[in-house]
Amino acid sequence: MKLSSIVVTLILTVGVSYYVYTPLPAAIEEPLKLMLLDALFRAMMQVGDLCQCLGLSHHITVIRGTISGLESLGEIAGGQRGGVRVSDVDFDRVPVRVYEPPAAGGGEGGLRRAVMFYHGGGWALGATKMGSYDVLCRQMSDELNAVVVSVEYRLAPEVHFPVQYEDCLAAAKHFLEPGILGKLSVDPQRVAVSGDSAGGNLAAAVAQQISVDDSVSVKFSVQALIYPVLQGLDLNTPSHQQNHNIPILHRFIMARFWLLYLGVDTSLHPLLLSPSFLHHPSIPPSVRSHLNWTTLLPAKHIKHYKPVGMETGSQEVTGQEGDLLPGLLDVRAAPLLAKQGVLGRTPRAYILTCEYDVLRDDGLMYTRRLQDAGVTVSSRHYDDGFHGALSFAHWPFFFDVGKRMIRGYMDWLQENL
Repeated sequence: MKLSSIVVTLILTVGVSYYVYTPLPAAIEEPLKLMLLDALFRAMMQVGDLCQCLGLSHHITVIRGTISGLESLGEIAGGQRGGVRVSDVDFDRVPVRVYEPPAAGGGEGGLRRAVMFYHGGGWALGATKMGSYDVLCRQMSDELNAVVVSVEYRLAPEVHFPVQYEDCLAAAKHFLEPGILGKLSVDPQRVAVSGDSAGGNLAAAVAQQISVDDSVSVKFSVQALIYPVLQGLDLNTPSHQQNHNIPILHRFIMARFWLLYLGVDTSLHPLLLSPSFLHHPSIPPSVRSHLNWTTLLPAKHIKHYKPVGMETGSQEVTGQEGDLLPGLLDVRAAPLLAKQGVLGRTPRAYILTCEYDVLRDDGLMYTRRLQDAGVTVSSRHYDDGFHGALSFAHWPFFFDVGKRMIRGYMDWLQENL
């Protein structure tokens, strides 16, 4: 009996170790912690897929419930900022959480800065009340003496593009109304729009629309994008190839999030990952030029990678493929595809990218396109960073690189907003 227990324990140990272990680049610090986090996320995805296959629940619902349960195990230590007042209200029928600093003012006439923030989560996960986002918004409000508005936009699979974008745009237009800004003692010349990952996508798209909408009198003064996802046509950029299996955003998971967002059958993810997809005849050459990484990326990020798939891009669009392309070609979903004239009207930017992130090249290409359009961009690249790191700067999964990202982000807003 004793020997059998030892054998079972050994088998379980080897099995768990095999599941948890993922080869990681040497530059990533705290690798074991990242492996454990990635294993947890993969397990949630797999349990969710199983539940969906059995007809018990949508896999996203399972993941949301698991994340909520994990958060309920313990509040993030040191996360509360007692002086910040928090209220949950609606902006044009869109739920938002408003953070107001304790100080009466900080600028001319006692007016304060403001930040409109969109959380990440693949347009399907995340919430304003989620611990990491709540802590970040409280910290911004306290340190920057700013009114922070975190938007609770609707999520997939319950809704699909363009609903998430429309929720974020509606909330932004409401917030930028002079009467609302005045009521909150906000300086109309010091309002930022910001977001991480899918939230960075929404922030970039909203910033573009607000910048060209003449009916909006107050414009955003800066945009701060944290490892944003900015296009879904080319999931074979150097960063997608290099980091296809790096936690926590694997390449195939990014493809599934795109399909969820666009309301297309997630079984089509092989099509989206296909090297020939970008070279489909239905995609205009002018669009491909807006994400031509051979000219938009610095050589150090291109490395040895080369464009692939051109010779096989001759198939016609049929069935669900035809449903997929319109969304991926829509600049509201893919801000990287915007024309230079639109980009040139957007506010100065802060763009954070991570070396070990499939989305790295989206941010770097957007940096170059904005600069070419005459926009001042502060590009902050973390050579040891990975996707989502900024959200893991607190208990239980805290990473030093996440803390450094928050500090750099805060310092830039302090100096530029």
